[in-house]
Amino acid sequence: MPDKATLKRAAADKRAGKSASTQAGEFVKEEIDHVREGKHGVKSAKQAIAIGLSKARRAGVALKQPKAGTTSAATRKKAAADTAAGQKKTPAAKHSAAKKATAKTASKTTAARRPSSESTAKRSRVAEAVLKRESGQGASEEALSKQAKAAAARRPAASRSAAAKKAAATKGAAGRSAAAKKAAHTRAARAHH
Repeated sequence: MPDKATLKRAAADKRAGKSASTQAGEFVKEEIDHVREGKHGVKSAKQAIAIGLSKARRAGVALKQPKAGTTSAATRKKAAADTAAGQKKTPAAKHSAAKKATAKTASKTTAARRPSSESTAKRSRVAEAVLKRESGQGASEEALSKQAKAAAARRPAASRSAAAKKAAATKGAAGRSAAAKKAAHTRAARAHH
């Protein structure tokens, strides 16, 4: 379950007109913080990001589904299930679900039931225990930097450029000024090496 502060930041991003991936970034950041705090570990930076994206989808962030060929069928199935779970939490979906529940007749009560909550709870405990055995290296600056560079390298220049332009447009004057100062500082630091 995401922290309330994370949900608030994601909602603020949505109100500001920022992309779904930016909103999801709040959940990824929370997951990385959890690893760094020692709540649990991860095998790699990619796993920390995957957990964060799963939380984002379940919280109702409208992330696109992974494309076929880029990820496994199991990953796409999990993403679809997370998205469906997130959509059920919206007020409109709750209202329609309540209507459907009242429309059911008593004769359908003997229909097949979902697996018991015990199995879900047990599976959750086991997954958490496995994560606790993993190291925190997956959330290190080096691991995240390597993952970010590898992900960026897979995207074409036009895609990276479009993302940068959109980021600049939603950043605001103060944000653009701060980003320009940071970039100048980075260039100066690299010039000395």
